[in-house]
Amino acid sequence: MKTIDLRSDTVTRPSAEMRRAMFEAEVGDDVLGDDPTVIRLQEHAAELLGKEAGLYFPSGTMCNQAAVRALTRRGDEVFLHAQAHIMFYEQGAASALSNVQLRCFDSADGTLDLEKMDEYVHTDADVHFAPTRLVCLENTHNHCGGVVLPLEHVRAVRELCDRHGLKMHLDGARLFNAAAASGIPAAEYAALFDTVSICLSKGLGAPVGSVLVADAATIALARRARKIYGGGMRQAGIIAAAGLYALQHNIARLADDQRRARALAARLAALPGLAIDLATVQTNMIFAGTRGSGMPAADLVARLGEAGVLCLDEGPWTVRFVTHLDLDDGDIEQTAAAVERLVAAKA
Repeated sequence: MKTIDLRSDTVTRPSAEMRRAMFEAEVGDDVLGDDPTVIRLQEHAAELLGKEAGLYFPSGTMCNQAAVRALTRRGDEVFLHAQAHIMFYEQGAASALSNVQLRCFDSADGTLDLEKMDEYVHTDADVHFAPTRLVCLENTHNHCGGVVLPLEHVRAVRELCDRHGLKMHLDGARLFNAAAASGIPAAEYAALFDTVSICLSKGLGAPVGSVLVADAATIALARRARKIYGGGMRQAGIIAAAGLYALQHNIARLADDQRRARALAARLAALPGLAIDLATVQTNMIFAGTRGSGMPAADLVARLGEAGVLCLDEGPWTVRFVTHLDLDDGDIEQTAAAVERLVAAKA
């Protein structure tokens, strides 16, 4: 029985063509700055997003944290969403590594409260407060359902930052998913930020790696941060080749993942006992509420696993499904049928 894996878009495996690119990659010593494949990847990512320079990282978390370190000083304050990846999934790294204070603003859709942010901005003038230095956004927003941040909201945040002299970082792990869903070029989003991180090992299908893009001076600071975090790699071109292939070949096809996610969501939303807000299924993620079925999320996940469908429980009554390039239309049909059988049996 084939296993259909919808736990995350991080589970993808390199295609034969991507493996060939890795096998044939020209390499050097990236810590010394002379790995030609890494250089090509960094330049290509920077060009795609309209920035001056790029820097390759082994993970998205390190990429985000290097950006935070490059754009702040010890004791500064950073504004971000309460459910942002930097806040939610990175083990307090911003406080541990950069000694910054995080101030969170919550919402259902990943946007920030501009009026509240304006109220809480502090400068170096008052010794009682941590000076606000940086605002971080996430697009698409993982924990809010893979939703796309509206460009108008990003522009409004940029205007606030400009008024107060703040920097902006984008956790753009799935930025190209946002671009595919909105029709807005990734570079148009990126233009509003000082730094942008993109993940190569999610929907783009590379086995490892992220890239930070920014101006050259900021990338120089991020390179120092990468070194102190242990992220310097030697013949990294072998894995950078996969990331370069992903950027060159796998961006346009993200629309297929999102089409399949919408198809699966529509099937599941029609089932009695499952709750899905179809308006939030904007990219490749589906969050299904199971409370109405009487089946806790962990139970549904376990039973689907026995049927050959892997997914994740995101709380007691929520199951997450994520589409990606290793799935086809038949896999979506089999997944929907498996869920239908289990929900019907429970009823």
